[in-house]
Amino acid sequence: MKYRKKPVVIEAFQLNERGLVKEDWFWDAVSDNAIITHDFGKFYELPAWCEIKTLEGTMIAKAGDYIIRGINGEIYPCKPDIFEKTYEAV
Repeated sequence: MKYRKKPVVIEAFQLNERGLVKEDWFWDAVSDNAIITHDFGKFYELPAWCEIKTLEGTMIAKAGDYIIRGINGEIYPCKPDIFEKTYEAV
């Protein structure tokens, strides 16, 4: 048998090099220590990245990766090529 994913709507953004993020749900997760940011802000020479605590363990999101908030509020990173094959804007 073959199966197709049910269409679901998620929230996501692409992490930029300075870590300029406007989504409140991201910063709520930072406040709860579910996400740990590194090199965020204009005074860092290295690109921004973060650690995201997921049910599967801690995952790394680097600049250029997408950060997704799923239908149950779970947050996880996704590489750009996979994101673009899997999701489309609504």
